[in-house]
Amino acid sequence: MLEFFSSLTARAIWTPELIIVLSLFSVIYFLLTGRYRHLFPDSEPVSRRQKVYFHLGLLCIYLGFGGPLYVLGHMMLSMHMLAMAIVYLIAPPMILLGLPSWFFQYFAQFRVIKSVFLVIGFPILGLILFNAMFSVYHLPFMFDTLLINEGLHNVYQLGMFLAAVLMWWHLTPRIETRYDMSELKKIGYMFANGVLITPACALIIFAGTPLYETYTNATTWATAMSYCLPPGADIPYEFFDGEKSIPPFAAEHDQQLGGALMKVLQEIVYGVAIGYIFKQWINRDRTNPNPDATAFEMVRT
Repeated sequence: MLEFFSSLTARAIWTPELIIVLSLFSVIYFLLTGRYRHLFPDSEPVSRRQKVYFHLGLLCIYLGFGGPLYVLGHMMLSMHMLAMAIVYLIAPPMILLGLPSWFFQYFAQFRVIKSVFLVIGFPILGLILFNAMFSVYHLPFMFDTLLINEGLHNVYQLGMFLAAVLMWWHLTPRIETRYDMSELKKIGYMFANGVLITPACALIIFAGTPLYETYTNATTWATAMSYCLPPGADIPYEFFDGEKSIPPFAAEHDQQLGGALMKVLQEIVYGVAIGYIFKQWINRDRTNPNPDATAFEMVRT
């Protein structure tokens, strides 16, 4: 493993372009929640916890779309699935929890944004859209096609991330909308998410044979690998197969591990989310016995 990374440049391993972009988002976040907070009506100081949440979200985006894990994801499907779990299941709720409600309230006053959300904000849409995009992504033809077409892959990844944000929005509402759900509906929503993501994981785990040419065909792999290396960099073919091969086991077993990792991490993340929602439910019943009240005030900061 160390020999593999020593054959690559620091730019290929650490993706400095992504670090710069995410650092820019961090600077903008601190400016909007600090020096320029007065530009937002009814704004309040952002808590340290929210700042930590937001930057954990940025870190998860980096781990999913760049850095050593991203490079390893082109060698091992298990690492690719781990990166996907981090960026699509953990990053969105962290980002949403890190952004204050007054930030969303400011933009919600614009009629165009409000109209767009009326169309895309229906909970079932976020539920189906993310899980459908996730499942289609892992169809063998689609997966290999996207991995060898950098532009299409980037667009699809961005679309899937936005779909994940939309899916998580209904569990971490920052402003009150017509689509707010009760705690019981949120728990059912999470169970539905767990059910819908299962077929893709099952396909990968129980396929019986390697599904993706990206990890079994040297030509396809080299094309995919070239997109995570700087222009002109040599592709380390010697690590694809043979004695120096990076995967410690056969492609079929790595594929099974990848599917299992995704399913286990999904169960853990969704389980934590359900526990968080259930805790909100209990706290609301203790502080506000009104059964018609929503949990919005419990998550708004």
